[in-house]
Amino acid sequence: MESPDFKQKLADFCAKTFRSVGLLADVRRLSGGASMESWSFTFDDEAFVLRRLPKGISRDEEGMRGISLATQADIIDLAVQSEVTAPIVRARLKPEDGLGEGFIMDKAEGETLPHKILGKPEFAEAESRLTEQCALELWRIHNMVPENLPEPLEYLSPAQLIDQQRERYDEIGGAIPIFEYAFHWLQSNAPASDVRKIVHGDFRMGNLMITSSGLSAVLDWELTRLGDPIQDLAYLCTPSWRFGHYEKVAGGFDTAEAFLAAYASHGGETVDPERFRYWLIYSTLWWGVSCLLMGEIWRSNGDRSLERTVIGRRVSEVEIDLALLFEGILPSKLCTPIDWQSPTLPEDCGEISYDELLTALGEWNKEKVQPDLKGHDMFQSRVAGNALGIAQRHARHGQNFQAASDARLKAIGLDHGQLCAALSEGRINAEYPGLWDHFRLSALERLSIDQPKYAGLEVALNKWRP
Repeated sequence: MESPDFKQKLADFCAKTFRSVGLLADVRRLSGGASMESWSFTFDDEAFVLRRLPKGISRDEEGMRGISLATQADIIDLAVQSEVTAPIVRARLKPEDGLGEGFIMDKAEGETLPHKILGKPEFAEAESRLTEQCALELWRIHNMVPENLPEPLEYLSPAQLIDQQRERYDEIGGAIPIFEYAFHWLQSNAPASDVRKIVHGDFRMGNLMITSSGLSAVLDWELTRLGDPIQDLAYLCTPSWRFGHYEKVAGGFDTAEAFLAAYASHGGETVDPERFRYWLIYSTLWWGVSCLLMGEIWRSNGDRSLERTVIGRRVSEVEIDLALLFEGILPSKLCTPIDWQSPTLPEDCGEISYDELLTALGEWNKEKVQPDLKGHDMFQSRVAGNALGIAQRHARHGQNFQAASDARLKAIGLDHGQLCAALSEGRINAEYPGLWDHFRLSALERLSIDQPKYAGLEVALNKWRP
C-alpha cells in the first residue's frame, strides 16, 4: 500500500518540475513489475510514467545487480541521442521529494503485455515488423558510445558472469540437478570474448511498447552494462520470453534465423551460431537463478509481495527449457522416448481433501473476488489464483512424484545431494546411466505442478513420448 500522501507528493514534485499548478490525475500502478515499480499518471493533460524501486528493497537487495535509477536515466538519455526508440526522461527524483529512488519519463503509447500482442489480429502489422525493428534497435543500442555516459558501466567477462550466477545460486542454497549440469557446461565452454559493447540486458517482449503499427519504445534499462552484443540477441530468444509461442524462437514472433539475419544486415557480420547457443543457454539458466532470487527476496523479508513467491516456482519451466536446449547438442542415443503421462485426477470421495480446499479457494477468488477488481488489484488476484493452483496440484500429486524421483535416484545410485555435487564437479555427465531420463522426468513432474499450461511442457511431451 502507498502512503496516504503519495499523490500529494507526486503532485508537488510535478508542480515544481514543470513550474505549473496543473492537475494530477489518473494515477495508477501498472501491472507487473516484480523488480521495479511503474506508475502512470497525467499532469496538465500530459501523460507520464514514474519509474522507481519497490518499497522494502534496495538495488543491492534486488539480487540482479541492476544499475541505479540515476544511471538508467543517463542510459535512456544517451539512447534517445543515439536514435534508439526510447521515452524521454523528464525529471529525476531526489531524497527530499519523498517519493523514493526513480525518475519520470514521457509515457509511450501502446501495449506491453505479450499475450495481448502476439498472435492478435489487431497487432498483425506490428508483429510482421518486429523482426526488423528489434534488430535495428539492438544494433543502435550496441553502437551507443559508453564514453558519453557520466559514469562507467560494469563489464564482466563470460566466465565472470557465470561465476557470479553460480555464487548467487549457492548463496540461496540451490540444488537442481539440471542447473548443476548447465553451470558446469557453461563454465567449461565460456567463450574467450572481450567484446565491450553496451548491452540492454533485458531486451524482450514485455519490455517493449508496441502499437498496432510497430515498436514505439524500448523500456526497462536496469540491467544495462558492457558485454557481448550476442547476449542481447540470445536473451530475446530465451524460451521463457516466447510467451506461449514456443516454436517462434525470436521473442514469440519469428524464427531465430530471420532475426539474426536481420541483425547481421546492419553490421555486415554473420552471428556465430556457437556463440549464440552459449548465450541462449546462459540466458535460460540466468532466468532460472533469477526466479530463485525472487523467492529468496520474499523469504528474507526484502519484499513480501505474492508475485515473488509464484515467480520463485517458475524454475521448473527452466528445467524443461534447458533439457530441450541441451538435446540439440547431446548424442541422439540419450534422447530416447520416455513413458510419461500427465497426471489424471483421482475420483474424490469421503472427507474433503486438502487439494479440494485449495480448489475451492481458487474458485472463490475467481468467481467472487475478481469481478469487482481492476488494474493492479486484479493482477494480484490472478497471481493469488496461480499460487492456489500450484498448492492444489502439489497436494494432489506431489507425494507420488517424490516417490517416483526417489526410485530413479536409487537406481542411479546417488541421493539428490550426491547427484548435485557430482554434476557440479563434472564427475558425471549426461551419459551417466539413467541420468538424462531422470532430468527429463523430474522436469515434467515439477512443471505439471507449477505451470501445466507452460508451452514448453507440450513441446517436450510431443518430443519425448513414444
